[in-house]
Amino acid sequence: MSRILIIEDELPMRTALMDLLQAHDYRVITAIDGVAGLERAMTEKPDLLLLDVMMPGLDGFSVCREVRRFAPALPILLLTAKGLIEDRVTGLDAGADDYLVKPFSSRELLARVRALLRRGERGTVLIERVSWPGVEIDLVRKTCVRAGRAVALTAREFAILKVLAEHRGEPVTREHFLEVVWGYNAYPTTRTVDNQILSLRAKLEAEPSNPQFLTTVHGIGYRLEMTGS
Repeated sequence: MSRILIIEDELPMRTALMDLLQAHDYRVITAIDGVAGLERAMTEKPDLLLLDVMMPGLDGFSVCREVRRFAPALPILLLTAKGLIEDRVTGLDAGADDYLVKPFSSRELLARVRALLRRGERGTVLIERVSWPGVEIDLVRKTCVRAGRAVALTAREFAILKVLAEHRGEPVTREHFLEVVWGYNAYPTTRTVDNQILSLRAKLEAEPSNPQFLTTVHGIGYRLEMTGS
């Protein structure tokens, strides 16, 4: 039975989440704020963390960053009323695996929970670094060096590289990028993904018009030809 830690300061929401998950045979642990939640995450070692963003004191973004220090592979689903693209990118950049904007349906929440738990059961390896000749990218510290010089990447570009690295040489569809990086409630087009990949190639590829590492899989999307881990 999977154990899920809910960190939520509002009692009605915390109770509703607990009742829903327990009704579907999950074991539930709760915390009323970020400080208590961090302690429970460290001691209880849950299989999944449901984390509210807007909390007094230690907010969800800060909790997420701290959790990633001692539990880099723990699936984290952020729950928040903040639906701006910038907020979703901040959450993903802090280390969240998924982002759900309130109000949401019970069915959608349960689907996200199942997907994240399946990912954990498959033993997903946390990819901390990506490298190829002349390029070193640290996905945890959010740094990039090319030919010995620092390269400025945006939070979204790091998020795209993280998705590519997690699939380790497998093709990633444009739709998957939109879902994970931009979020379910954003409305960009697949061309938006293409433009972001072009930007990354310009920054990281020796020949952007003939990419060797950020390659196109025609009719599907993109693939990272990895040479490092």
